[in-house]
Amino acid sequence: MAAKLLMFFVFCLFVVLPFGLAQTSESELELGIAAYKNNQYKEAISHFEKAVGLDSTNPRARMYLATAYVTQYIPGIDTDDNTSLAESAITQYQRVLDLSADTAQRSTAAKGIAYLYLNLKKWDEARKYYQIASAADSGDPEPYYYIGVIDWSQCYQPRMEARAELGMHPDEHLSSKQPDQKRVCDELQAKNWTVIEDGISKLGKAIQIRPDYDDAMAYMNLMYRERADLECSDPAARSRDLKTADKWVDKVMAMKKQRMEKDQASESTAPNPQ
Repeated sequence: MAAKLLMFFVFCLFVVLPFGLAQTSESELELGIAAYKNNQYKEAISHFEKAVGLDSTNPRARMYLATAYVTQYIPGIDTDDNTSLAESAITQYQRVLDLSADTAQRSTAAKGIAYLYLNLKKWDEARKYYQIASAADSGDPEPYYYIGVIDWSQCYQPRMEARAELGMHPDEHLSSKQPDQKRVCDELQAKNWTVIEDGISKLGKAIQIRPDYDDAMAYMNLMYRERADLECSDPAARSRDLKTADKWVDKVMAMKKQRMEKDQASESTAPNPQ
């Protein structure tokens, strides 16, 4: 009898207890985190999925699962499997938004969804979720920046296609003196003008929050050039916008130079390992 009890105790210790410990949402989550840190993403996803299955109201588990899906997602690759990863991540991020009142979690989840929609070129959906992220954390400059990027993307492509149909040269601006160009300019103004203004506003907000945001400055340059091409009947306004665009280029260059000099100074003051 004693031998049987001992065998039962050993069985519980080495088989039943570890199995039982693994069958909770938090323990599966911890196993998933460990696998994720070791770059074992498929194993991590399996554990995170189990964690969500064991507790569907656990936003932390859903956040990690979404992040693991995104790690496997490859931007720009248009395949069913890759798109499925993006959609799976979006589903989990959305559940975080539905479940969590935590500001940081909501901001991260909304930005995660927006990032994926941005890469899928679903501009309106991306803008919507960047706006949600901004509402969750108004001090974060990134949502404003990316809305500016979306605004520029929506304006630039149609304008370039219209210019190509007119056979225009790259250094040639739309002119109200040419009937075909004036028609196109009027159409683009009606469609894009408010989007351009929104882009300039959002990029300005991003730079206000982060004064050294050189990526936002680079897109500010592009937005002013976008507007300049549509000022077909106002050469003075076009000239002002082109000068403003050039100033933003100068700011970007100055910011990059300043950052490079700072990095070089840090390297020169670092202790010599020898």
